[in-house]
Amino acid sequence: MNDYDDRPRRPRDRDGDNPAAPSRGPVYSGLFLALGMLLGALGLWAVSALKDRSRAPNDPDAAPRPAAPPAPLDAEENEAVSLFDGAKASVVNVDVVLLRPGRWDDMPTETATSGGSGFVWDDAGRIVTNFHVIADALKRPNTELRVVLADRTSWPAKLVGAAPDFDLAVVQIAAPKDKLKPIAVGTAADLKVGQKVYAIGNPFGLSLTMTKGLVSSLNRIIESPTGTKIPRVIQTDAAINPGNSGGPLLDKIGRLVGVNTSIATPNGGNVGIGFAIPVETVNRVIPELIRDGKYLRPDLGVKLYDERRLRQARYERGVMIERAFPGRAAAKAGLRGVRYTPRGLPAEIGDIIVGINGERIDDVEDYERVLRELRPGAEVKVRYLRASAEAETSVTVDGV
Repeated sequence: MNDYDDRPRRPRDRDGDNPAAPSRGPVYSGLFLALGMLLGALGLWAVSALKDRSRAPNDPDAAPRPAAPPAPLDAEENEAVSLFDGAKASVVNVDVVLLRPGRWDDMPTETATSGGSGFVWDDAGRIVTNFHVIADALKRPNTELRVVLADRTSWPAKLVGAAPDFDLAVVQIAAPKDKLKPIAVGTAADLKVGQKVYAIGNPFGLSLTMTKGLVSSLNRIIESPTGTKIPRVIQTDAAINPGNSGGPLLDKIGRLVGVNTSIATPNGGNVGIGFAIPVETVNRVIPELIRDGKYLRPDLGVKLYDERRLRQARYERGVMIERAFPGRAAAKAGLRGVRYTPRGLPAEIGDIIVGINGERIDDVEDYERVLRELRPGAEVKVRYLRASAEAETSVTVDGV
C-alpha cells in the first residue's frame, strides 16, 4: 500500500475527530484588530484636538525674538561702506522742473520733466553734471533747474556753462558752504582693466544708490549729444541706469575717475555696459566753463578728405587735408589741401597728417582722439607727408 493516499478527504474539527466547516477564529481576530486600530486612531485624534485647543492663536505675552549676532564686515565690505560714507555728501540730484501756473488763488504746480545726477565741484556751490541732463531746461519754456543735496534740501540752480561736445555742464546753487562737500578728484590715465570702481547716483529717481563693478575696458570712443566723438572713455560693468547720468564713477578710495554718461542697452536698462567720461577730460573742460561759460573746441582749421577714397588710392595711413581754410591754424602753418583743376578734378594731393605731438595718426579716429585733447592757443608739432617726403611744422591750435 502506498504511503500517500490522494483521495479527497472531508475536513475535520480542531481535535481531528469530527468533520466540520472551516474554522471562524481568524475572521473574528481580524475584526477585533481593525476595531482596535480605529479606536486607537480616534484616541490620537482626540488628544491632538485637545492639544490644539490649548494653542490659542493670540498670546498676550508675545514679544520680539532676539536677533542673532551679526557677522563682522569683511575687508571688501568695509571698503565699500567707508567709500559710501565719505562720498555720499558730494552726490546730488539734478532735475529739470516744469512750472505750470495755477489759478489766481492757487500756487503754481511743478513737474520734473527730466533729471539725473551730479556732484559738488567746489565750495562755491558749482555742480558738475552731463549736458544731456540739463538740456531740457535750455529748450523748454517755464522750466528751471533744481539741485537736491544729500541732506534732501532743494535749491534752485542756474547754468554756469555747458560743453555739449563733451556732454558736460556746470550749474550753481546758493547753498551755504557747510552744506557743500566737494568731491575728491583722482586720475583715470592709470586705471587698469579689472580694477574695482563704484558708481553713486539716482537711478530711476532712487537717491544715493551705489553700485560696484570693474573697469571693463579703456579708451572707448562714444558720441556726444552733438554727434562728435568723446575719446578715452572708461567702460564699466557697474550697474548704471537712467538717472545715473552725471554722477561720479569712483575708485576704491573714493576719488573721482569719471562721470557716468551713457549705457549700451537693447532695452533701456542696465546690461553691464556703461561709459564714463575720464576725469582728465572733466578737469580740463570744467575750469574753462567756470571761467568763460563755454568750452572752445580745439581745431586745426581743416576739412579732411574722405578716408575710404584715400585708402582706395593706396594711402595706408594718415589723414589727408582736403582743404586748409584761409586764415586758420593749418593754413597759417603752411599746410595745404587738395588742389583741383578748373573742372573740379584733383590735380595735386593734399598734405597727409601722420602725427601730432609725437602721437601716430593712422586714421580719422586717431586724428579726432588726439585733436580733442589739445588746448586752443597751444602750439603743436604736426608731421605730414607731401609728395612722399615727410616733414614737420608747428601749428597754433584754433578754438571754435
